[in-house]
Amino acid sequence: MREPWVVGVSGASGTPYAAAVLRGLLDAGTGVDLIVSRAARLTVLDETGRPFRDAHWRDDLGAWLGRDLAGDDLRYWPAGDLAAGPSSGSYRARGMAVVPASTAACAGIAIGLSKDLLQRAAEVNLKERRPVVVVPRETPVTRSHLEHLIALHDAGAVVLPASPGFYGAGASASAQQLVDFVAGKVLDALGVPHTLFRRWAGELGAAVW
Repeated sequence: MREPWVVGVSGASGTPYAAAVLRGLLDAGTGVDLIVSRAARLTVLDETGRPFRDAHWRDDLGAWLGRDLAGDDLRYWPAGDLAAGPSSGSYRARGMAVVPASTAACAGIAIGLSKDLLQRAAEVNLKERRPVVVVPRETPVTRSHLEHLIALHDAGAVVLPASPGFYGAGASASAQQLVDFVAGKVLDALGVPHTLFRRWAGELGAAVW
């Protein structure tokens, strides 16, 4: 029986993180159910110059990821479809990553607002005690944002800020290496194998590719 990871992309800046997580999941041969919020479509267009349209989602996603999606186990659910599979706890899923997670998405998930499918799917995975990783990308943060992140932590989510480490590539790390570091940490939290970054091995000065 199909049991995909659900990936929700909210409207926060940081769509390269979402792309790297999606590529990592597909490279690992796992099924993916994708939800892209209305605000995220604007961010994708702004950060990549590419549209993301419901009617052409496979072509648009392939162009965004720079990947031929033939053979990949992918399903797309419009954010406004609150009758979609991931809206129900009886729908089989391994868990969910929200990447990037806007302050609005974090707040909505934390209080159970379920204003769209992304928030509802995250709430469902939390209540079903499945792994949920939330990747906030906002700085500085307000007290209310911190309170919502604490509420998510207490509900069982992994709060994983988009905070790259430099020990894998050093001060000369490329933007893609820093993005891949965060994406790799997301996959680690989900228990999905990957080779997105060099792991710390207890040896100083080893950050050379």
